[in-house]
Amino acid sequence: MRPQTTTARTDLPPLDAYDLIVFGAGAVGENVADRAVQGGLSVLIVEGELVGGECSYWACMPSKALLRAGSVLRAAHAVPGARAAVSGGLDASAVLASRDAVASNWDDAGQVRWLQKAGIALARGHARVSGERRVTITAADGTVRTVTAEHAVAICTGSTAALPPIDGLAEANPWTSREITSTETVPARLAIIGGGVVGCEMATAFTSLGSAVTLLARSGLLAGVEPFAGEAVAERLRADGAEVMLETSPERVDRRVDGTVALTLPGGRVLEVDELVVATGRAPGTGDLGLEAIGLEPGSGLEVDDTLRVRGFDWLYAVGDVNTRALLTHQGKYQARAAGDVIVARASGASVDDAPWGAHVATADHDAVPQVTFTSPEVASVGLTAAQAEQRGLRTRVVDYELGWLAGATVHGDDYRGTARMIVDEDRGVIIGFTLVGDDVGELLHAATIAIVGEVPLHRLWHAVPSYPTLSEIWLRLLEGYGRP
Repeated sequence: MRPQTTTARTDLPPLDAYDLIVFGAGAVGENVADRAVQGGLSVLIVEGELVGGECSYWACMPSKALLRAGSVLRAAHAVPGARAAVSGGLDASAVLASRDAVASNWDDAGQVRWLQKAGIALARGHARVSGERRVTITAADGTVRTVTAEHAVAICTGSTAALPPIDGLAEANPWTSREITSTETVPARLAIIGGGVVGCEMATAFTSLGSAVTLLARSGLLAGVEPFAGEAVAERLRADGAEVMLETSPERVDRRVDGTVALTLPGGRVLEVDELVVATGRAPGTGDLGLEAIGLEPGSGLEVDDTLRVRGFDWLYAVGDVNTRALLTHQGKYQARAAGDVIVARASGASVDDAPWGAHVATADHDAVPQVTFTSPEVASVGLTAAQAEQRGLRTRVVDYELGWLAGATVHGDDYRGTARMIVDEDRGVIIGFTLVGDDVGELLHAATIAIVGEVPLHRLWHAVPSYPTLSEIWLRLLEGYGRP
């Protein structure tokens, strides 16, 4: 893994008390702090690694940089004329160099400058709660400092990779999402345990970069979205040369003396690879934060209300992955805006708008969470799946349409394939779920998110005319499939 550069410092003088103290200077913590500062509060943010956090250096940004080149190459190969101009495969070294630039070469100086400009104080070190509204910060040199939060403390420390209980796995020192997104080389043989977003995206990226990839999943791929999405991703991975093993989990893992890894699979097969990635889920980053000092359990998710305040406390907030509501950067930033604003409102004695869809709540966490998985093909979804709606006892109608039948799909190249699904709440006449699977569908998702959040009636959506010939014409075809209300 690349070194973590933490040389830049803020120029704000240290204080003994701040209105708000934020644990974690990732995307979520930065947004909580920024909203609070804009509201007139003094804010200290504490970070023990890089300012900018997981998303900037080991997750969203570097992973998408690794995926982009393969996506562009596939698009070019699909179009006559462009296909003839493209020969050879990807330049892996150039892709890694581009990834390095996107990750700012693991240097957070730019992010620190942003904190300075925003007026947010930064403390480098490890923060622990040492009492009510009291925080102890230990710097890398062992220096200890105690500060007080006049109004609130916000825990925004994200999540960490979780290792499943497989014999020998921990001792084998597998890679997690951090190591695979920051690797300086492309392993010749790569095994990935886990069929979720990280596993599928990295299988897609490293297959395109030339690795012989084996993806192992205990069930299907991309659990939690419509089954046809995972099936499409598995089909494309296999077509591109990856081995996809479903309903499979290693029984044992061994790191050999020569550095290679051996995975013993059910039935006795031994899979030998150069590196192993574990992508089987995340655990809340709440260990060693001193939470036991206030009666909370370290290592567990923190239960919050819709204003992101930890239940049982009037001064403690948990925002982003630590509350386990929706482990997505954009959803964490959405929570952060609500939390920062409500902390300001409560500190100033202003009214709190905590009704559903109010200014100070994260209502969308429940039924309107959008997500794009940047596999090949892309998977974009928001709201409920058909199975989730059925489990809730809702009276629904499901409408499917093949994207390849759209006129706009023909412009994307030969044999465009994909599927769209719209789920309608029949009693209310609104969309409650939407899924798209196909190349370049991610940019279509926000229209569905708006329709679901806004509860736009279907009869009104008929008047939202999609441009021709674009993939957005899927809206017209789905509405035609449903019929006029």
